[in-house]
Amino acid sequence: MWTSNPVKNPIVPGTILTKEGKGKEVDATVYKQLVGSLMYLTVTRPDLMYVVCLISRFMAKPREEHMKIAKRVLKYLKGTHGYGLLYRKNASTKFKAYTDSDYARDIEDRRCTSGYVFLLSEGATCWSSRKQPIVTLSSTEAET
Repeated sequence: MWTSNPVKNPIVPGTILTKEGKGKEVDATVYKQLVGSLMYLTVTRPDLMYVVCLISRFMAKPREEHMKIAKRVLKYLKGTHGYGLLYRKNASTKFKAYTDSDYARDIEDRRCTSGYVFLLSEGATCWSSRKQPIVTLSSTEAET
């Protein structure tokens, strides 16, 4: 992947993945190793959390489409290898929180994926991205 061109985002906005996926099945062991390595990187790269959680849903029977997204993350990492969390000693001690949800984006079960990040001194201290356990009836209900 070092010879590939870097990309500016880890996943194309609006991408929808399904279990059936496009293309043939790929080697599940290689796919699991790649996704596991990407999960390890999310410790210092919260910008990868959404896409890594998304592609980890397809570890049972990965398809070419799923592997293509995983490889795109590697291309993104190539272009952003200097990114990461930085905690500054003299930064302001303001506490900030951000949250977002994609209302019923999953075509198969209509459940939402929501996420949050908490910042202290301009560095992320806690973050999460997960699929909601229930189907919500409104975006307000999904974000609570």
